[in-house]
Amino acid sequence: MTAQIAGELPPDLFFDLDRTGPIPLYFQVAQRIEEAIATGTIPAGARLENEVALGERLGLSRPTIRRALQELVDKGLLVRRRGIGTQVVHGPVNRNVELTSLFDDLASGGQRPSTRVLEQRIVPADESVAEDLGLAVGEEVTRLRRLRLADDVPIGLLENYLPTTVADLEGQDLAATGLYQILRAQGVVMRVAKQRIGARAARDDEASLLEIDENGAVLTMSRTAYDASGRAVEVGHHIYRPDRYSFSITLVEK
Repeated sequence: MTAQIAGELPPDLFFDLDRTGPIPLYFQVAQRIEEAIATGTIPAGARLENEVALGERLGLSRPTIRRALQELVDKGLLVRRRGIGTQVVHGPVNRNVELTSLFDDLASGGQRPSTRVLEQRIVPADESVAEDLGLAVGEEVTRLRRLRLADDVPIGLLENYLPTTVADLEGQDLAATGLYQILRAQGVVMRVAKQRIGARAARDDEASLLEIDENGAVLTMSRTAYDASGRAVEVGHHIYRPDRYSFSITLVEK
């Protein structure tokens, strides 16, 4: 039986709960939901019934249900979203630190990427952007600001700057296609990049867009990418939800 996108969990998930044994009930509930997610019985995107309804149906207290669901939130299998409730997601995005597109990485990892374009306009380069791109201060650049989602769950807020001479983004569907895909189609190929990874508290509208607590922690990544001729073609300042995203680095002894 497959759970509906919004509604009750399959009742046969919990028929064998041991209410008198040594294994805590919250753990048993969490384990059964986790198994159902792993097998696809509860699909990615499914919204779980609320704690009160599930507790009443199973004859369990709300604190027991809350702890069970929190176990799965901590594992990255569930996410709590304001105005929507508790939703099933794929596992957290674990991304190798390589010169790749997040859009491509999500798609190849079996997650469904989508994008909300928040801003796309021509602006004068400030001192920092001009220095990174090797331009004069005030020279025109394209500024992009996009919210990237995986299976409809926000995971990253992407801000990019590109020289207007590098590629024509006018009329391009950045909501459906990754930036690097568009650049490759126009003959722009990234060859090397300088990248910095860090962390800070969310600012301004970042917390609401990423659906995290106000001033919650975010991962940061700043990148300047260069083509084969050594020309700087893109600067990115990205932030990510730490419960949905991580970086992987392979270290080799010298």
